[in-house]
Amino acid sequence: MPIQSRVGEVTERLVARSRPTRAAYLARLDKAASQGVARKKLGCANFAHGFAACGPGDKAALKEGDAPNLGIVTAYNDMLSAHQPYERYPELIKAAARAAGATAQVAGGVPAMCDGVTQGEAGMELSLFSRDVIALSTAVALSHQMFDAAVYLGICDKIVPGLLIGALSFGHLPALFIPAGPMPSGLSNDEKSKIRQLYAEGKATRAELLEAEAKAYHGPGTCTFYGTANTNQMLMEIMGLHLPGASFVNPNTPLRDALTALGAKRALELTGKGNSFTPIGHVIDERAVVNGVVGLHATGGSTNLTIHLIAMAAAAGIALTWDDFADLAEVTPLLARVYPNGKADVNHFQAAGGMAVLIRELLGAGLLHGDARTVWGEGLADYVVEPTLSESGAVAYRPAATNSHDETVLRGAAAPFQATGGLRVLEGPLGRAVIKTSAVAKERHLIEAPARVFHTQEDLHVAFRAGELNRDLVLVVRFQGPRANGMPELHKLMPPIGVLQDRGFKVALVTDGRLSGASGKAPAALHVTPEAADGGAIAKIRDGDMIRLDAAAGRLDVLVDAQEFAARAPATLDLSAEHVGVGRELFGAFRNQVGRADCGASIFAG
Repeated sequence: MPIQSRVGEVTERLVARSRPTRAAYLARLDKAASQGVARKKLGCANFAHGFAACGPGDKAALKEGDAPNLGIVTAYNDMLSAHQPYERYPELIKAAARAAGATAQVAGGVPAMCDGVTQGEAGMELSLFSRDVIALSTAVALSHQMFDAAVYLGICDKIVPGLLIGALSFGHLPALFIPAGPMPSGLSNDEKSKIRQLYAEGKATRAELLEAEAKAYHGPGTCTFYGTANTNQMLMEIMGLHLPGASFVNPNTPLRDALTALGAKRALELTGKGNSFTPIGHVIDERAVVNGVVGLHATGGSTNLTIHLIAMAAAAGIALTWDDFADLAEVTPLLARVYPNGKADVNHFQAAGGMAVLIRELLGAGLLHGDARTVWGEGLADYVVEPTLSESGAVAYRPAATNSHDETVLRGAAAPFQATGGLRVLEGPLGRAVIKTSAVAKERHLIEAPARVFHTQEDLHVAFRAGELNRDLVLVVRFQGPRANGMPELHKLMPPIGVLQDRGFKVALVTDGRLSGASGKAPAALHVTPEAADGGAIAKIRDGDMIRLDAAAGRLDVLVDAQEFAARAPATLDLSAEHVGVGRELFGAFRNQVGRADCGASIFAG
């Protein structure tokens, strides 16, 4: 299928804009690749340190043989449910490598924090910066230069973007991402949300709320709603870094283990020792990045990826912008309804046909670059398959279903849930922002109401509990950007905002902070940039100013005389108390260096 014209235009524009930085990146990559396997050139003492702790067989293979050595970069910890299954993976991967006549070593670990644990807490102010820490940790792990390729074990919010940024700094090495899958379905996300709102109103006890949360988050695996973690998995598959169909197979199942072993085997085949040398820096090109943005729109994915994809692309020398997101949103239909965009969870999406059906539909509509390189086969057409187990217990692939098994969850491109993607870019005198429209009823895409300004989440909760917010309002929560306090997610604002909306009030949120993949049913202008701490116009808003949020028109306006508004001095805030405690004092350099949200909120391109 020929590529759709707008997708082609955006790709060509991206190639042209990125030409100098991409050329420089590829030159570094190709120079490193041309130098061959680095460990063979290590000094004897250096090399001996690298295999000193190996068992006899692996030690002999590394010392005397010429077989590839696979690096494992893992984000395992057993506090984070999505990553707990990774405890077993290194041994599975090592066994698969030995069976292929090769070796594997854990190159290093990276931190993996859980945004679900830190929501509304001081630790959340480290969350976004943890992405760049993970990238740095990945580089440290690979700096020993002992490896022919690497596999990456990570799933959640900042972890996959951080791993990918780090992997691209070693772009001459082949790389494959290995997921662990979502936990089985528990209490529905819709029921969980209702209990949260009841608790916010004082109509449910803490014990009742905790019981509901424990039934929703009940075992190993990714949270089942379509937040940032599961959006990451979609992206890794549609950008060609997973095995086909690997994203949403539940943990601790025979198929999951077989996919892990096959992933290790395939990563070894991608090395210079195999027949399919495929450095990750050549997989992640402009076509892959555009495919990722299209997948994000088509599934109504996490708003966090409007930041992370820019940072990930930049690591490969590709200059992605919010304009590219906006233009692709106009031609990408919404094909999936997974909570918070609908009642289904990601297991229902998988049962409806999952990634194979989604990719087939987008390819058929000319919305994906089918010729983009992947870690499997010749291109994305090879991803229109479903993994199963053969009689021997190995992975076998069969053609994907020709139609969705549940059109309330997953649809074809000819009959989408809506004609345009689930994310929009907003512009106006307040700067630029993004909004997730796929979970918001159309009658709420336009909100015009007076502002009520807050500087913390808790201040908003206090006003809500005091009954001060029972009217039409645009809630402005500022000084939440990356320079202010690390740009925490503000997900705990959703229950009170949901209650206000259910009471019949017109309500919206405007913030320079984040809201995450769990962005709910209320319209929210997120990532407003420039941020308040950087003198952005959001710092000029006063209580009572009329704010107009128009998602359909892509506008965010303050209805105040332009000359008066321009003459206002921006508000300032002493944030020093928020820069200490829970390790925040260690991140001062990050806050000083970090770039704007629309540039990826990265310390690497501040």
